[in-house]
Amino acid sequence: MAKKKKKEKITYDCLNCPGFCCSYSQIPVNRRSLKRLAKYFGISEKKARKQFTKPGVEDEMILRHHKDEYFISICRFFDRDERKCTIYEGRPDACREYPGTPYCGYYDFLEIERDRADDPNSKIAAYIAD
Repeated sequence: MAKKKKKEKITYDCLNCPGFCCSYSQIPVNRRSLKRLAKYFGISEKKARKQFTKPGVEDEMILRHHKDEYFISICRFFDRDERKCTIYEGRPDACREYPGTPYCGYYDFLEIERDRADDPNSKIAAYIAD
């Protein structure tokens, strides 16, 4: 009797995303993330805080944004032409931990839409074909 082929688990790849999570208005920056940003840019924590963050809710530091044609505003470190993070190695903990689950709802949504459009590169179509 032939063994059933095990279906591959669908996972997400941030490089295929237009940056939904980067458009969140409140991207928190904790002390460790501020240190990482300062080190990444070779500047003091004080300068990094002033240059890259602003006060959020309850004195929480959040990343500054810039205008974006799709999301009104987006993280200042997001390249709007390439649609990707420009400081991936230095990104804050909130970005490193996102989405906090094995799946990303935004990625799943995009894959479903690609499958509906009969995109041959849709991972869902390849998964179902197995």
